[in-house]
Amino acid sequence: MSTTTAAAAETDADERMAPTSRMTKVLRRPEVGSAIAALIVFVFFTVYTSEFLSDQGVGTWLNSSSRIGIVAVAVALLMIGGEFDLSTGTMVGTSGLMVGVLTTHFGLNIFVAVAVALLAALAIGALNGLLVMKTGLPSFIVTLGTFFALQGVNVALTKAIIGQVAIQGMKLVPAYDSIQPIFGGSFTLLGASVDVSVLWFLAVIAAATWLLLRTRQGNWIFSVGGAQQSSRQVGVPVLATKVRLFMTTAAAGWLVGMITLFKSSTVNGATGVGDEFIFIICAVVGGCLLTGGFGSAIGAALGAMIYGMTQQGIVYANWDSDWLKAFLGVMLLGAVLVNNWVRKRAEVAR
Repeated sequence: MSTTTAAAAETDADERMAPTSRMTKVLRRPEVGSAIAALIVFVFFTVYTSEFLSDQGVGTWLNSSSRIGIVAVAVALLMIGGEFDLSTGTMVGTSGLMVGVLTTHFGLNIFVAVAVALLAALAIGALNGLLVMKTGLPSFIVTLGTFFALQGVNVALTKAIIGQVAIQGMKLVPAYDSIQPIFGGSFTLLGASVDVSVLWFLAVIAAATWLLLRTRQGNWIFSVGGAQQSSRQVGVPVLATKVRLFMTTAAAGWLVGMITLFKSSTVNGATGVGDEFIFIICAVVGGCLLTGGFGSAIGAALGAMIYGMTQQGIVYANWDSDWLKAFLGVMLLGAVLVNNWVRKRAEVAR
């Protein structure tokens, strides 16, 4: 009897200690699919067009990708936490309009106005999180309501205050030249003119990746997204974690709002509207599951790169720009199917 028991125990131990193949480890990474897709898109447009790898071409799609990617990474964190935010696009416009109105119409110091806009964005994000957690309503519904509310405020309130829906005269605001390089500056990299937004993008990727993989808060994010009730039972601060995630997406929207405002020196009521779906698509393409608990910041960044390269590649290929929307739809559906297949394959592979 003792011999049989010992043999069974040894078998169980061997099964628990069974080595995982390198291929399985690779397949389990959320960003694998987006990395392959990004490589394919890069190679295709490099071969198909002559302008894609030119100095101007590289700078253009890098700049476009960075603005989308900053918010897409924050949205990925929220999706890993099991929630959605449809107000991120309008938050971009709201933040820019707030700074513009406070400085050009009310004469507020530009640095103070930027700080006020950040605090307002964080407050809206916290409100979204609290409403979701306290009411039990789906985050899709709550943030959709915020989307429409902000969209109306961006147009109606701005028009009521300054008589129009676009900000003009930002370059005449005192200290504009001091803050403009921080958000709207540019530099030359290997002959390409690159916006400072690319540096912000890299910083956001690094911070989000470190948060997810190297901190207790990162474990909490995966936990509340994969099993919220179980997380609460073992002491994870579910409410605080999710509220912070909503504040993070709002802060990312503020950052892109500042980048947009200080790069072009103008912003209007329609700025950012519609981009919320692009942010979600980039996160899904990057490996985030719609059910939460799985994804990565790097994957979302690669999803944004795919979007940026495709957007500019279509222009250089002289195709109808409407094909971009068709590509986004196919990319979203394909990403969901591929991610589902890869996850199932990784679960059974050895």
